[in-house]
Amino acid sequence: MISKIKNVIWNCPATIVFWTDGTKTVVKAQGNDSFDPEKGLAMAGLNFVGNAFYNSKKQKNKDNIAQFEFIPWILAQCKNVDEAIKLINKMNLMDTPFSSSIPVAQLHWIIADKKRAITVEATKDGLFIYENEVGVLTNNPPFPYQMFNLNNYINVSNGETKNEFGGNYKLEKYSRGMGGIGLPGDLSSQSRFVRAAFVKLNSLSTEKEEDSVSQFFHILGSVDQQNGCCKLSENVYEKTIYTSCINVTKGIYYYTSYNNHQINGVNINSVDLNNDKLYSYELNLKENINYQN
Repeated sequence: MISKIKNVIWNCPATIVFWTDGTKTVVKAQGNDSFDPEKGLAMAGLNFVGNAFYNSKKQKNKDNIAQFEFIPWILAQCKNVDEAIKLINKMNLMDTPFSSSIPVAQLHWIIADKKRAITVEATKDGLFIYENEVGVLTNNPPFPYQMFNLNNYINVSNGETKNEFGGNYKLEKYSRGMGGIGLPGDLSSQSRFVRAAFVKLNSLSTEKEEDSVSQFFHILGSVDQQNGCCKLSENVYEKTIYTSCINVTKGIYYYTSYNNHQINGVNINSVDLNNDKLYSYELNLKENINYQN
């Protein structure tokens, strides 16, 4: 049985995690570690089960980084994607677990700033950095296959269709949106990649903060997992637990949860980021319905 986190304490220069089984894990910054405050770089890790591979041996002349250290190691030192790539090229990603009670997560990553995004994958063939021109990442298969698969949807569009069926047989448009026929609607990660990329690349929004945030949640709504539609085992179903986005310029974290569709926001710049206090906020998980009568 995997233990759960009971409490987390930040005691500079260490983070201490207390587990429900009575044990604790201490992660401590070293004397030569550098730190750069929030600059607008974002990073996320997504499941990559069966394809992720991390090294078990340290390498000389490399920065030997445990998988669980990867995100804070990048975000604590880099202001943009270019700086992240330089660090990654000197990195040896290792299979060191965060705790003996937690297996090493099999992940791949998307890293983005205001100008570009990349995908990072560690497989048995090596560590790879890919330009992510669509700005989307889901799970399997590996990123090059995901991008190549988009070729299968070259005729999908957001516009009107015309009869290319052949011959003189007359075919009629009977609905709006028929340009999107062929867009996959299932819940597999490859289909969700296609759908998210299509919606994102065709999405329109104003420059207003509220409009952009609202549109983001509409984009990810196109790949929501509804409870009951993806069965994993008896009475166990995959679902979208939460959805989130970050304004990397203003430092605002927005989220919704499965049972709370209201957009919640946390402004990290509203607190003192230079002290040694760890700030946490209770998740708003209860549905908030606005009754109008």
